[in-house]
Amino acid sequence: MKFPLYFSRKIAFSKDNKNNLSRVIIFIGRLSVALGIIVSLITVSTGFGSKKAIKERLADFSGHITVRSTRSNSSYNTSVLDNQGLNIQKIKTLPDVESVQKYATVTGIMRNEHNFSGIIFKGVGKDFDSLRFKKFLVAGTTPKVTENGYNNDVTISQKVANDLHLKVNDSIVTVFSKADQKPIYRKFRVVGIYKTDIKMIDEQFVIGGINHVRKIQEMKPDEIGGIDIFFKNVNDIDKDFPEIEKLIGYKNYAEKATEKFPQINDWISIFDTNIALIIIIMLIVVVINIIMVLLILIIERTNSIGLLKTLGASNSQIRATFINYTLIIMIPGLLYGNAIGLGLILIQKFFGIIKLNPENYYVSTVPVDLNPVAIISISLGILLISGLALIVPSYLISKISPVKAIKYN
Repeated sequence: MKFPLYFSRKIAFSKDNKNNLSRVIIFIGRLSVALGIIVSLITVSTGFGSKKAIKERLADFSGHITVRSTRSNSSYNTSVLDNQGLNIQKIKTLPDVESVQKYATVTGIMRNEHNFSGIIFKGVGKDFDSLRFKKFLVAGTTPKVTENGYNNDVTISQKVANDLHLKVNDSIVTVFSKADQKPIYRKFRVVGIYKTDIKMIDEQFVIGGINHVRKIQEMKPDEIGGIDIFFKNVNDIDKDFPEIEKLIGYKNYAEKATEKFPQINDWISIFDTNIALIIIIMLIVVVINIIMVLLILIIERTNSIGLLKTLGASNSQIRATFINYTLIIMIPGLLYGNAIGLGLILIQKFFGIIKLNPENYYVSTVPVDLNPVAIISISLGILLISGLALIVPSYLISKISPVKAIKYN
């Protein structure tokens, strides 16, 4: 074992540390490290967790990537998807694609004696992924669509249900209108109520059979307004987006889940800035405290430094000894910080103690993401940066004269 590491371990675990000033200094250093780890872990896990949760909610409702006709533009009344160059079968065979479902949308107004609500009727087909949608249901189920005739069952949002005083098995009249035509009336039966916590979705979308939209939009029986593409992992969106664009034809366009709601995308991007800012602040606090610990330990052990120099130890060996000594002092702080931080994160993950207002945050509880790489990187990063930061102040050792240091008391 090299001398600096051996000697630093000896003085770190020496009983002499229990009855002098270094005991207080060591405690402060460890406390600052532990707090830095706790705050950093919570910041990273909740930041990444929020980004992931919002992206997954958007994607699970309307597809990780949606393909529409360029004629639809930003209209909620979808135009017929152009088949020229569109290769749905090829899209389905892409390694990261889990499923593909067709749909068409049209705007309308639900009304009864209590109130009225403007809605976007999303007609889905027999390939609708009801299992993926199940996580959003708060009551009932989703429509059983076979595309044989007209299924009058719909699933509405909790917001629409509250506005119209509706519950499962209630009936509701919906009015659809087109330019220069008489309004079209449809009576639906509510079979389910959902909630995504995303205001822009919950205020508008109603899930029903695609044949209703085909009839209202005067589409042919095999025509669709778009397709929703679902990936196995939400993080594959950016990677596979260029490949999807090659398979949809030039008269259609692809849109990522987050691009449909720019305000949500802007909100998500804020997390990256906040995470970086908080971690930098915590790192500065930890480094300042650790440097303070090193300097006080050097002053306190001036006599030992002089003795080591007299015995032939070089300045670099003594500096390495005290840097190792300080880093060893940090380790209990790292362990306690990780234990407490991960404990708090796990409590939130399984019990959801801290709640949020979904109208402002798009989720009802604080989501967390336990990323092992991020957890390990935080601890190693703090340890590494602290070690590098200690190099400059450790040069104080070279200024200590052996003769004066031995006399120092």
